[in-house]
Order: sequence, then C-alpha cells, then structure tokens
Amino acid sequence: MTIADHAPAFPRINRGYNAVFRPGRVSIGLVVPLENYASGPAPTMARHAGRVQLAEALGFAAVWLRDVPFNVPSFGDAGQMFDPFVYLGFLADRTEHIALGVASVVLPLRHPAHVAKAAASVDVLSGGRLILGVASGDRPEEYPALDLAFAERGARFRAGLDYIERMRADRPAFENAYGSPDGSMDMLPKPAGAKLPLLITGGSQQDPDWVARHGDGWITYPRPVVVQAKIIADWRARVEAAGAAAKPVMQSLYVDLTEDPDAPPQPIHLGFRLGVRHLRAHLKALEVIGVNHVALNLRFNHADIETTIHRLAAEVLPDFIA
Repeated sequence: MTIADHAPAFPRINRGYNAVFRPGRVSIGLVVPLENYASGPAPTMARHAGRVQLAEALGFAAVWLRDVPFNVPSFGDAGQMFDPFVYLGFLADRTEHIALGVASVVLPLRHPAHVAKAAASVDVLSGGRLILGVASGDRPEEYPALDLAFAERGARFRAGLDYIERMRADRPAFENAYGSPDGSMDMLPKPAGAKLPLLITGGSQQDPDWVARHGDGWITYPRPVVVQAKIIADWRARVEAAGAAAKPVMQSLYVDLTEDPDAPPQPIHLGFRLGVRHLRAHLKALEVIGVNHVALNLRFNHADIETTIHRLAAEVLPDFIA
C-alpha cells in the first residue's frame, strides 16, 4: 500500500490541474525564468522559450510564472518581467502538454473581470492547462502607484475571488464591490474545464478557515519539514471541517544543485544548495507530509541551467512520475 492509496481524490477541474495534482504524490515543476540571475533583480530571458520546451520534453509537470507589475527595489526580483497573461499566451502556443501556472496573480491590483477574461482565454488556448494562483500581494510600494490602499487588500482579494468564481456562470447576475452584472450580458470564453482552478497563496490576509473553504488548493511557502507537516495537517483539518472536497497543497523550493550527488543541504534563500540524493530525499519527505507539487526555482543555481534541468529530469523525476 502506498500513501496515494489512502489519500482522498481531488476534484477533476481541467487538464493541467488534473495532471499536476495527484492524491498522496508529489509532482515536480519549475519556476520561470529558467536561468541564474542571482546578481540582480532582472533576468536576461535568454533562451527562455527553448528552456520551457525542454522542461516539457523531459517530463516536468508544470512551469510557474509570477505577477510582478513593478520592479520594486526592496523586493529584489522582477520575475519573468513579461506580463503573466501575455507570456502565458506565448507559452501556450509553444507547448502542448505541460501545465501553465501562475503563482500568483496579485488579485487586488487588477479588476477581476480582466483576470477572469484573460485566464479563461489562456485556459481555452492551451487546451485546459492553466492553473491560476491568486494572492493579496506583499509589496506595499505597488499600491499607491495604482492609487490603491495597501490596508484594503484583504477585502479586495475576497471580492475579486468571488467575482472570478461567478464569471463561469452563464449571464451572471450579482452585486459585488467591483461591479454588478445584471444578467443581460455574458463573459466569453468560458474556461475549458468545469471552472478556472484557483489556488490561494498563503493567508492572503484572510482567516485560515476562510482560506480552507475557498479556492481549489493552497500554495504555501517552504519551511522545515516538521513545521510544514503540522501546518499542512492543520489546513487539511480545516478543509475537512468545512465539509469541502480534498484539495492539493503546493510549495516552491529554491535549489542550487551541486555536482557532488552526496553534498549535504546548506540553506540558501527559501531553499538549499545540495546534492541530488539529498534533494530526492527531501522531496520524498514532503510527499509523506502531504505536499502535492513542488515548483523548483533555479535563480541561485550555479551550474549550467540546461545541464541542471537534464540532471533533475534523469535523477529526480523518475521517483515522482506515476
């Protein structure tokens, strides 16, 4: 008997969500951009499309973009630089199977009608491969640039999530802080699957029980395995107490993969410099405690990126592909 044999099934939502999230198992993805840019906030985006296509060809489950509207000096990371929805459209045209994720759209900075329209468009154009993470945002400098109050981001997040959820209905009619569609018009296209898969990031300025009730999964941050186990167990208990179906958990992990496969883990920002054998063991430990997907970030990786992607595919993925 395996862990997966005892894990409750997740709902079937779309092609990407169904492939990436498997009960009792970890799948492995990569965070875009696929390059080392440790010395500054902005990547070069060199060979970016080819590296995503390589990740797909080698069997990685997903690639993950981020929503970074402004290059904020205190944050120190401009992400992939391109607008996530524009870039998702670009990648949808250049890939066929790999899931396309956003971790995460800063929902209070965008009107949810625009998010719903753009996300459904990507989902249809990619054949149902979109996974949409949503967050309240953690960079206060961005809010005054858009004439928005940072302190109000929690309420805006709740209203935005509600608005997006309602847009999957035909001719929706409702009242919301963002507007009041009256049922006389519709938003097209509708998502390719039953709905847009929405994963809530962290607490998003919400009560933990609210987070457990809403969304189709949870994106959390890397922590020591013992601590992470308690946090995931608490979240799953809240989901069960709410009477909701089982939901997946994912996290990111910064990795600097060494040439020595036995190199022990050394802490780096939100991750480790380590050998491939210790990486496999760490991912297995995360699988045991209930993590369903890990998005590896190679920003601080010293070795050649293509070489590292090939090594991960050859020496890590076989343990995490059903």
